Amino acid sequence: MIKSYQDLEVWQKAMDLVEICYRLTRKFPKNETYGLASQLQRAAVSVPSNIAEGRHRKHSKEFLQHLSIAYASLAEVETHVQIAGRLDYTDKNQVNNVLNQTSEIGRMLNGLRSSIEKKLWR
Repeated sequence: MIKSYQDLEVWQKAMDLVEICYRLTRKFPKNETYGLASQLQRAAVSVPSNIAEGRHRKHSKEFLQHLSIAYASLAEVETHVQIAGRLDYTDKNQVNNVLNQTSEIGRMLNGLRSSIEKKLWR
């Protein structure tokens, strides 16, 4: 039974993604501290944050809106990681690892959205 946003597997996986992104950005050049590294970190943090905030909203439509924002932030993470790969700030394996995780989280967000929409439109 889901008592809290912390019980949601998608939130747990999004938190794992945050850790991975922070570890990844540690290896970026120092001149990227306030550039790409910061953007990647913020986008990654936005995913579980919006899941959590949406879960605590009173209405399902608000939860859906926050899930949509989380999904958009996920696309941002993917883009930033691909840019990091193109600039040789990280290797192809790490890029693929992050992209695999974002893909899984995206599927989970879509499933959660579909589940909420079914309940909402009954």
